[in-house]
Amino acid sequence: MGHGHGHSHALNEEPASQRVRTLLMWLLVPLALATLVGAALLYPFGHEQKTGAAVGLHQKPVAAVVTGMQENCGEKCIAVTVRMTDGDASGQSITIPSPHGPGAPHFQIGDEVVLSYSGSQPQAPESYQIVDYQRGWSLVVLAVLFAGAVLLLGRWQGLAALGALLLSFAVLVLFIMPSILAGENPLVVAVVGAGLIMFVVLYLTHGISARTSTAVLGTLVSLALIGVLGALFSALSKLTGLDEDTINLVTVLGTDIDTRGLLLAGTLIGALGVLDDVTVTQTSAVWELRRANDKLSWRELFAAGSRIGRDHMSSVVNTLVMAYAGAALPLLLAISLAGRSLGEILSAQQIAQEIVRTLVGSIGLVAAIPVTTALAALVAVRQEVAPAEPAEPSEPEPEPRTKTVKRAKPEPPKRNRIEGDLYIGYDPDKGPWERPVTRPAARRAAPSRQAPPARRRSSGSP
Repeated sequence: MGHGHGHSHALNEEPASQRVRTLLMWLLVPLALATLVGAALLYPFGHEQKTGAAVGLHQKPVAAVVTGMQENCGEKCIAVTVRMTDGDASGQSITIPSPHGPGAPHFQIGDEVVLSYSGSQPQAPESYQIVDYQRGWSLVVLAVLFAGAVLLLGRWQGLAALGALLLSFAVLVLFIMPSILAGENPLVVAVVGAGLIMFVVLYLTHGISARTSTAVLGTLVSLALIGVLGALFSALSKLTGLDEDTINLVTVLGTDIDTRGLLLAGTLIGALGVLDDVTVTQTSAVWELRRANDKLSWRELFAAGSRIGRDHMSSVVNTLVMAYAGAALPLLLAISLAGRSLGEILSAQQIAQEIVRTLVGSIGLVAAIPVTTALAALVAVRQEVAPAEPAEPSEPEPEPRTKTVKRAKPEPPKRNRIEGDLYIGYDPDKGPWERPVTRPAARRAAPSRQAPPARRRSSGSP
């Protein structure tokens, strides 16, 4: 299934040049039209699929609540009393024997369970059997937590990812399943359905842009490769696809169905979600390299993007292998108890088909890296690279306020009392002092100094 990622949103990219738009239009428009035409031709218009008793399935689910338990029905048996909450005998209580021991479910009073009703006598306990628990509320809580986590981290892009996820399930439930049940080739239906999911999910999640269109091209090429390799090696390995669930399906339908094609359809749909991640990541890497250095040639972009893809490849392949191995773990344990050799276990029908699924899907994922990188480099070198937007100047930090220290005002110097005239002196005995009248232009004459008295000669001098 397609899912959302943490890649940069494509709506904020630089606009594509006319050459890039023309190239992508000639490549993608025919593929999109082929997908829509294929969906219209394969959809079972007017076909009414029989269900329930019409196909021999007489068992009906009935909701009930455990109200009591008694350990008196046998050595490995326990009598469980339940009150039915729907069905033909809603509100009535019955006692049903249930196995008790290792591996058997352990019921408690208040447990909400599901009964299987054969449709014969609503009042008879023999018409019912406890088959499962009711899990509706726990799944709803988990779904709410998942949606909340996606919205909290992704915000508007997370909302688009959730919408794309719902549309993926809608394609699976409303197109792929009805078409296969109506007798169409499962592999062809899976290819068309995967194309619908891919176009809707990628463009809705990552926006309409040259970058997203390149990822779509890479995903389409990889899906085609997975389909071809899957058909080839399932035929060479003589896989029939007839496991226990498929046999039950064929028995119920009563019509011929391509079980090998059903196996390949599951391989395609299982690999689609991981392919989405690989192609978008590689395309974004090439675009950022081009934006960082618009002088890089096609070869240089391809080489640099391939080096980035090698690190991504190992983790993605390991993810797909572990996903298939985890799904087949109970089967592996069951076969290992038979005392068969490792070669016999791996070549068994049920194990071999899981090996083909894993390896074919992994080859498609590995091939998606160089294919998508080459397509992205081919488109990116023709992309008009917009100059990087200058970073918005941050607000200047306020200068630290200098602490002003209030200095004490200097006291004016004390004026000494002037006594006497400024030029010739003043004698207080002469009376009050009066300012002398001076002429501005006249130069003050300096007071004449008296000549020192002549030195008297002594009598003994010659």
